[in-house]
Amino acid sequence: MVVALQLPSSKIPILEIGRHLSNVSSSSSSRKRFVSNSHQPPQYPTLFSPINQSVAAIVFGDGSESRLYPLTKRRSEGAIPIAANYRLIDAVISNCINSNINRIYAITQFNSTSLNSHLSRAYNGIGLGKEGFVQVIAAYQTPEDQGWFQGTADAIRRCLWVLDEYPVTEFLVLPGHHLYKMDYQKLVEAHRSSQSDITIAALNCVREPDPGFGILKVDSQDRIVEFSLRLVKNSEKPNDSTHSTFSSMGIYLVNKKIMTELLDSYIPEANDFGTEVIPAAISAGMKVSAYRFDGYWEDLPSISAFYQANMECIQRSNMGYNSFSDKESPVYTMPRYLPPTTISDAVITDSIIGDGCILNRCKIKNTVVGMRTRIGDRVIIEDSVIMGSDFYQRDCIQKNGIGISIPIGIGDDTRIRKAVIDKNARIGRNVMIINKENVQEGNREDNGYIISSGIVVILQSAVIPDSTIL
Repeated sequence: MVVALQLPSSKIPILEIGRHLSNVSSSSSSRKRFVSNSHQPPQYPTLFSPINQSVAAIVFGDGSESRLYPLTKRRSEGAIPIAANYRLIDAVISNCINSNINRIYAITQFNSTSLNSHLSRAYNGIGLGKEGFVQVIAAYQTPEDQGWFQGTADAIRRCLWVLDEYPVTEFLVLPGHHLYKMDYQKLVEAHRSSQSDITIAALNCVREPDPGFGILKVDSQDRIVEFSLRLVKNSEKPNDSTHSTFSSMGIYLVNKKIMTELLDSYIPEANDFGTEVIPAAISAGMKVSAYRFDGYWEDLPSISAFYQANMECIQRSNMGYNSFSDKESPVYTMPRYLPPTTISDAVITDSIIGDGCILNRCKIKNTVVGMRTRIGDRVIIEDSVIMGSDFYQRDCIQKNGIGISIPIGIGDDTRIRKAVIDKNARIGRNVMIINKENVQEGNREDNGYIISSGIVVILQSAVIPDSTIL
């Protein structure tokens, strides 16, 4: 819903409070863009404290509806394992740390147990300095608000009393399940030098957007003049050579004062930040700018996109996300102190192997193998994502009381091709997970798997009996 506001004239000066923070002077020198080079750090207006003191990040780790089901059946999107040793949210938190933003609030709600545990254990002081933190704010109820968070804007509004703890000047609002590398310091620099109220990171191209992020119409000064939920085709609207269109990335840098005034005073009923707060700010005449980003970015809108992102991590090409092996901007995660992976006469090509695995006489090609994975003899795995296990489990279980012994891991003589195997799955012996009938879509949750875009997804903790053919 797009909200158009006609503000009383008495309110306008209050909105301008956030803008005056960056008005160092009216001279042209105070308005020029601050540029950094390899020999000189960025120079910010003297009114602002260093970024680690003046900017706080607000990270959302989940949503009520996920397009990555069944990987989100028991976890939020940000907690999904990727690239053997990591979780999706690690990429976003690491962007903050590498950008010298060390005050990070993670707001969680749906299926948040795994994510809350990971954040609390992974970022207990790592790379955050003496005053840095990653603080988890789980959904809560009060006598005044006895329901769940109704959206990103509602969640921020109800958490403002926590977010007001430190005297920061801007809030950086981030989705926690996207895969990209960005130096947020450059975003902050552009925001301050343009004296904007809100700055939105935008892809330097147009593609079909997430409905919650939308399309931005931008003028020659990078000011956003219109927000829409879908791309307007040429046949629907005449060409406009004075404006450009970009896809929003759902990343917002907002002046703290403006955030408070918008959510508390002007649109106190708004629930979603992208579809309600941004259009309202534009309608109110606030300066909403675009920051163009031309790097790799993937919002993982489907099982197919998640699968492809893992495959690109293996390739380590310029086409995909390559920060997992970037020493200059490392991706942080929880230290687990696992033993080295044990390999016994295995043939492994073009693959990533996580920590603490036990690989017997198997063949692995073009595959991501997650932590603590046990793979038996004569197993062949190709073009797949194996998420591993949360613990070592060599004991067997009984299925329906009929002595079928299947430990966690992948049993002898099994073959897997183009599949995603979720954590703690028990794959029996002589199993064929190859989508033999080339099914594109299928729901077999009762049998422990689904098929999405031709990719077989084995559910978390599923049991696949011996000699099964999928």
